[in-house]
Amino acid sequence: MFELNTESNDGKNVVISVKGEIDIYSAPDFKESLYQSINDVQQNIILDFSDLSYIDSMGLGILVGALKRVREKDRNITIKNPKSTVRKLFRITGLDKAFIIEEV
Repeated sequence: MFELNTESNDGKNVVISVKGEIDIYSAPDFKESLYQSINDVQQNIILDFSDLSYIDSMGLGILVGALKRVREKDRNITIKNPKSTVRKLFRITGLDKAFIIEEV
């Protein structure tokens, strides 16, 4: 199960925190929630993964789809504070080159 919350909007960035796990069972709800959250946003998106413990290939596919939608508006998605296991998955799949990944 996952939880998605829009934390702040400072005019330049919208911060969305993602908590829990994104797997084959939660992926459809994650996709709907994420796409609704980014649909009307005109700023860059920061996805705070500090509390995301797991994401599978379906979740990564949803993130790629979200990135395409955001880039159509000349915006970007930054992944912030991914746990080492999540970061490793981004690196293995090459998505660390598609997304901006920040660790604080």
